[in-house]
This record gives sequence, structure tokens and C-alpha cells, in this order.
Amino acid sequence: MDRREIAALLAYIGRLDPRLIRTTEREAADQLAQWHELLDDVPMATPYGWDARVAARRHIRTSPFQILPTDLARPWESYRRDRLARHSDPTPSVDPDDQAAWTAELAGARRAVASGAAPPAQAKAITAGRAGIDPKLESRLREIGSCIPPAARAALAPYRPTRAAREAAVAQGLPDALGVRCEWCLAQPDEPCRRRRIGPDGGARGTAPRATPHPCRLDLAAQQVRHSAVS
Repeated sequence: MDRREIAALLAYIGRLDPRLIRTTEREAADQLAQWHELLDDVPMATPYGWDARVAARRHIRTSPFQILPTDLARPWESYRRDRLARHSDPTPSVDPDDQAAWTAELAGARRAVASGAAPPAQAKAITAGRAGIDPKLESRLREIGSCIPPAARAALAPYRPTRAAREAAVAQGLPDALGVRCEWCLAQPDEPCRRRRIGPDGGARGTAPRATPHPCRLDLAAQQVRHSAVS
């Protein structure tokens, strides 16, 4: 608040609590200087819920003590903390390789939220579905066919052979074996089959993931595909 806003606020509070009224010009000037020094960074009002007059009236109604500048500064700090706690940084619109511009946009958005000039940006719910996808992202996904570019998928294939084999099978029109439970090794859907290590006594000593599913799992997946086609 500037000095004129502080003077207007003091006049408003004086009508509600005459104890704040100063009778001499010197006392009024000292009071104005003190309040301005302590409330310089506190706005009179914001478009999103803060109003210093409402905070002052609330204090006068609920407290028997004469209002002080700190009785407005504390609610303002609580207001700022609450807004920043509910703010989720939206992705900046600038080039992410431009670190200075990226940081500046994030900081500017946070300052706007903290000062009450902008509402907190809420994170979109995961359950929003495809209706919440950005149209630009939607068109990009249709263009490349996947959120993982083909070059990146090919580079990752040696490090995840099971998934690579599954994707290759689906691309060739074969049934998705990992979509069903394996009756041999008891691997659950979406989990790779495991190779059992049998000890001399015939007991299982350990398991290791297989790059390809067991044949019985392939047969079960194909059987389910045929059943779905018939039904």
C-alpha cells in the first residue's frame, strides 16, 4: 500500500475504533509513517480474496486490543503461504533450452500468485481422461504414434528385452502373451515369464526373467484372442 492507501485505511479503521484516531497533525504523520513502513508490501485488496479492510474489521470485531500494523501483516503472510501451497507450477511456454527465460517465467508466475494478482494454478487430475490433453500434444501423439519416439524406443530395446519382444509381437499381429497369466511359471499379467533353476534334489533354487514368454502362455493368449473374436 502506498501512503494514500494507508491514510484511507486508517480513516476507515478510525470510524470503527476511535482509539486509533490521532488528534494532532504530528501524531497523525508519525502514525502514517509507521503503518506505511510496516505495510508497504501489503496490498489494499487483490482480485482473489484479500482485502485489508476486511482483515481489519475482523480483528476489531474479535479482539479487545487496539489494532496494530502487525495484525494486518500476519494475515497477509498467511494468505500468501496458503496460495503458494496450492499452486502447481504450470509448464512455461518458452523454449526449455533457454534456462534463463524458463526460470524467469516460473518465478514471475509464483510472484503473481503470491501477490494475489493471479489465482493458483491447480494440477490437472489424472482422472481427467483424454479430454484434458492439450490439443497440440494430441496432434503430436497422432503424428509419431507414441509418447516415446521410435528412435528412443529402438535405443531402449537392448535394456528392456521383454518389453521389446512384446511390442514386436503386437506389431506383427501376434497375441500379447504378457496380457495373460502364465500357467507354467505363474507370472502375473504384464510380468515377464521366469526360468526356473532346478537343483540336484529337484527343488527350485531360483528364477531368472525370460526374454520370451513360455509357449503355453502364447497358446493361452491366442486362445483368448480367438474366444474374443467369436464372442
